[in-house]
Amino acid sequence: MPRPTPTTRPRTAAPVAATAEQESAVRFSVQNMALLAAGIVAIVAGYALLSGGSTVAAPLLLVLGYVVLIPLGIIG
Repeated sequence: MPRPTPTTRPRTAAPVAATAEQESAVRFSVQNMALLAAGIVAIVAGYALLSGGSTVAAPLLLVLGYVVLIPLGIIG
């Protein structure tokens, strides 16, 4: 059988678009992992300060972790 050359290769259809399952796959980058880690650190620090009686810094850290950093780590 002769070796296929560019002119004798059979024509193939255009590449099929990715399926919905493949498009919905979540891929985390280093930035995502860093944001998630920062969110976890902020939450742990917030609870530690909360147990110590802090009424200002603890809620700020908890809101920062739960409302800002964790969602950014998941979405971004």
